[in-house]
Amino acid sequence: QQYSAVDTPLPIGYGQTASAPHMVSIMNEALMLETGHKVLEIGAGSGWHAATVAEIIAPSSAPRTEHGHVYTVEIVQELADFARRNIMKAGYGDRVTIICGDGSLGHSEKAPYDRIFVTAAAPEIPKPLIDQLKPGGIMLVPVGNVSLFQNLLRLTKGSDGKVREENLGGVAFVPLTGRYGQDV
Repeated sequence: QQYSAVDTPLPIGYGQTASAPHMVSIMNEALMLETGHKVLEIGAGSGWHAATVAEIIAPSSAPRTEHGHVYTVEIVQELADFARRNIMKAGYGDRVTIICGDGSLGHSEKAPYDRIFVTAAAPEIPKPLIDQLKPGGIMLVPVGNVSLFQNLLRLTKGSDGKVREENLGGVAFVPLTGRYGQDV
């Protein structure tokens, strides 16, 4: 709680961080989230970012029949458990599902997704995530070398399956791990 008003990434253990509040806002806005969306997050961390997305796509004020859902994949079991506890405590347990697994592979069981966002830097765009994005969907992923800055890419999948790429600018994220992650 002593850091609740600090706009910086916060360490949450296991070499991971919770994104800075300004980055969560930038990403949420860039995703163009709407009520009812099905969203995949890669990197649950503390669960905080997933909770902010859940409040947009499944607002407490909306009827449950209009609710979307967030699926978030975390590779570190202890962080998946931490995120799950935080999500339950915050009252989002019915709108957010935490899965422990290799997020670089996505979560094909619930695909396709309206939106996908990655909260760790990938060396390149993970193909399994593109495959799990619905036509008309948007994906955000920081791509680049972890020793420097990465580019935050917004990918939009057309109805023909082609992907349009837009660079939203420089960012600094921890490395994505897993099959399509960084060699660290």
